[in-house]
Amino acid sequence: MKLTDFDADEIVRQRRRETRMPLIDKILGAIGLAMAACATFLPWYVYLHPEKFSMPSLWQGTTRDLPERPDRQILSVSPLAMTDMDEETAAAVDRLTTATVPGLDQDPAEGTDMGAPDQPFPGKESFKLMHVANGRALIEDASGMYIVRIGSVLPDNSRLATFEERDGRWVMITSKGEIFEAK
Repeated sequence: MKLTDFDADEIVRQRRRETRMPLIDKILGAIGLAMAACATFLPWYVYLHPEKFSMPSLWQGTTRDLPERPDRQILSVSPLAMTDMDEETAAAVDRLTTATVPGLDQDPAEGTDMGAPDQPFPGKESFKLMHVANGRALIEDASGMYIVRIGSVLPDNSRLATFEERDGRWVMITSKGEIFEAK
């Protein structure tokens, strides 16, 4: 059988069809290149425009520093201080405050008078107003510091009713009528 020019052209066309890239492969390749370009340039965009990606500050405007206090030594951690308590542990915790234990560095056998403990009487929880700014207050109690606003529940189970400025100092009035002055 003898090949003609027509047959030779047909064979070349068939080989071109076999080697041509399908359209879906071209689309997937273009998407891959676009993703690679985004992954390359996005970190630089964030680096060059940090104001668009930064977290807003909580206290805007003038603030004052909190007073320095000596470090408190923690001998043991209460189960109430655990933040990831499961229901079984929470049910087993006795929430009744009963007493205090003297420091471990003092030996009761020596017969020395240890004096009164440096803790408030158990029962009513107390807290201090530390600072007021932008309709929010920073309060501190025995378990830590909190930011509250009008309507928030306070550590003594009352609600924050209002803020007032008296004699150039901020005061906080609770739903029970108690008044706390900023220190």
